[in-house]
Amino acid sequence: MAEPIITQKSPFVQKMAPGSYWWCACGASKNQPFCDGSHKGTGFAPKQADIPGGKTVAWCGCKHSQSAPFCDGSHSKL
Repeated sequence: MAEPIITQKSPFVQKMAPGSYWWCACGASKNQPFCDGSHKGTGFAPKQADIPGGKTVAWCGCKHSQSAPFCDGSHSKL
């Protein structure tokens, strides 16, 4: 898999509790925007994000953000 699967052309905006999360980088996870292990054999690896306090997060849904795992608006150029 040379390019990630574009899950959606908008961010996943979610209120998150404090903790560590694994963001899906390949786009194949059935548990978007989080990793479920579907990347195995694709050459992609999930990115860990530590959320220190409860807050709303815009997770990248297009898998092309330069600020991954967070949305930077790259989806508007796809």
